[in-house]
Amino acid sequence: MSEGRPSRLANQSWVRKLSNLFLEPQDQEQLIELIRSASERHILDSEALSIVEGALSVSQMQARDIMIPRSQVVMVSRDAPPEETLKLVTETAHSRFPVMDDDRDDVIGILLAKDLLTAVVNSGDFNFDLREILRPAVFIPESKRLNVLLREFRARRNHMAIVVDEYGGVAGIVTIENVLEQIVGEIEDEHDIDDDAPILQRNENTYTIKALTMVEDFNEFFETDWSDEDFDTVGGYVVNQFGHLPERGEEITIDRFQFTILRADNRRLYLMKMVVLPEEEPEADTE
Repeated sequence: MSEGRPSRLANQSWVRKLSNLFLEPQDQEQLIELIRSASERHILDSEALSIVEGALSVSQMQARDIMIPRSQVVMVSRDAPPEETLKLVTETAHSRFPVMDDDRDDVIGILLAKDLLTAVVNSGDFNFDLREILRPAVFIPESKRLNVLLREFRARRNHMAIVVDEYGGVAGIVTIENVLEQIVGEIEDEHDIDDDAPILQRNENTYTIKALTMVEDFNEFFETDWSDEDFDTVGGYVVNQFGHLPERGEEITIDRFQFTILRADNRRLYLMKMVVLPEEEPEADTE
């Protein structure tokens, strides 16, 4: 009896190794296939699957893949009057701003909106030096891996990095929110609107509009007569007017409506700001 035990143990060990060979993924592609199979068998839900796939993709992506191009970055000038800087902060509603010296390639620090407000309150007016409240800027190359960047963000408690190209010029910025959105999907903020409110009025003439708003609904709301034969959504209509897929910050005026792109990626639009322009009064007859 004892002579048979080693043989059975050896067989079990061989079976275990063979099972591991077929069940354990050998690379990331096999791992993703295994995870998707688990989702199909309802072991993982679709949201968990999306997060896992996003986490895996982050390790393969670089800062250049998700950075906000410098042309779209809102920067503060070091020599701008404090009143002008405060107006810029309140209008854009961002929480962090790169501060430049002579030009956009010379970033000297990061301004936090809360630091600016604190300085205004403490001084009682605008009598303070902007340079004294700047936070250090973190510079990273375009090739920086996102998983490494996320780890550094967490370790340094930093939320923004300045992306530089091979010549040392500013190529754009990356925030911790940009990285996290690659994992968990789009993160809504105070400028987003609910799914059941595709059109939200901000003030008398300003609206926030989801790109998926139906042209028919837009026409009814603003008493327009835009054609919905070629495009079902306002986003599709606006893209057609641009003639290309616009980036965040781009503007276009259609009829009496001025659109500014608030959120977009390399595939489609998501959110727009729209200002209703005053109607032009007919010129008086001089005859």
